[in-house]
Amino acid sequence: MNNLAAKLAQLKLALLSHQLDTLLADAASKNLSLAATLEWLADLELEHRRQFAIQRRFRFSRLQTQPTIEQFHFQHHKSRMQVKNRLLHLLDLDFIAQGTNVILIGNPGTGKTFLAKILGWRACQANYRVLFTTAMDMLNHLLASQADHSLVRKLKLYTDPPFLIVDELGYLSLDQQTSNLFYQVISTRHSQRRSSLITTNTAFSDWGNILYNTTIATAIADRLVENSEIFLLAGDSLRKAKKSQSLAGSVQAPPCDDNPESRRSPAG
Repeated sequence: MNNLAAKLAQLKLALLSHQLDTLLADAASKNLSLAATLEWLADLELEHRRQFAIQRRFRFSRLQTQPTIEQFHFQHHKSRMQVKNRLLHLLDLDFIAQGTNVILIGNPGTGKTFLAKILGWRACQANYRVLFTTAMDMLNHLLASQADHSLVRKLKLYTDPPFLIVDELGYLSLDQQTSNLFYQVISTRHSQRRSSLITTNTAFSDWGNILYNTTIATAIADRLVENSEIFLLAGDSLRKAKKSQSLAGSVQAPPCDDNPESRRSPAG
């Protein structure tokens, strides 16, 4: 059996090579035929590979958490209930296949990041490459790459994934250089019909205040809005509500929907 396990390992059948004895014993206990046993083992190996690929995509995504739509509190504010069906429809991920953008607008703590990560994790499970980043982390990374002349290569990190999530646009104003870099990312993804999700606390009409000028703000907004789903998440901060309930000694509030781990830019 050791020789067989070694050969299975050579064939890169990781699950079968590591658990061969146990799996064959299980097959024997179920009185499976040879053909049924082979099919069952193949199914197990394929599922193992699928789960391994999902976890590899998750590590690349930098999502850090794996939230689900069941954890999203639609009852927090009427604005969520008004767009509930549209939000649920996003879970089928047709918007990624079609290169549609998603824009989540709302004050800090209203669930934008949490919802973005729900969609990101869903996409990882559906065989899409995903990258999550804050706007400032991405732009600082690209800015630093200009010093060692690696900008073209580093841009691909943000332009290649089928689904890019850019969190916290608008928490800090951008200068001309970082605004131009942001334009390069969005313009390239727009031309390649790749889906981007942007979370922001700033309405489109005020983007001229966070980007270098209204010209570049308009150019970026036009490319994002041309083919996009736009959602407004209104209401008070869930973090504030949770803290108030805790101080009041009431029943513990559900976890905050906005869950930005390891943030480097101010949360507003």
